[in-house]
Amino acid sequence: MVVGFNHNFKYMGEVFHVQTEDGGLNTTNIITLLYRGGTILARQKTSYADIAKADNLEQVVEELMKEQHKEMLRRLKAGDFDDVIERILKGGKTVPEEKVAEVQAPADADAQPEITLVETVVEELEEEPIEEAIPIVEEDLEEAEPEFDLDDVILSYLMGDDD
Repeated sequence: MVVGFNHNFKYMGEVFHVQTEDGGLNTTNIITLLYRGGTILARQKTSYADIAKADNLEQVVEELMKEQHKEMLRRLKAGDFDDVIERILKGGKTVPEEKVAEVQAPADADAQPEITLVETVVEELEEEPIEEAIPIVEEDLEEAEPEFDLDDVILSYLMGDDD
């Protein structure tokens, strides 16, 4: 079973970190976080409680994790978080009285996520960087080749492709 995915990358001249984790059968949630330093800039949470008894649960959860991780990278590249990033770069530590989109994605891999607006603030982490706590898991998968894999998305982003 894949524990999580972690990537560091540059955007707007700064290093950002995307982390995706599976909470396991106790919480049945996949959580993806976008960080700059120790500051959380965005969070996406997907529940898979409705499919927790599926025979191929590990494979389904891994695919959901990959897609959610890639989606956070796509949203960053599309500029969805630019206002928050600019505020943080100017020295702001929170998102004051502003609504930020939190995505609650359905467990069905083909369904589109439902986006709701929630009140939120950016959290400061007071512990060691998370990338040290969660190892990057790389496995050879014996499944159909996706249209774009995570490496292609990241390479495309780094090369500045607009596709």
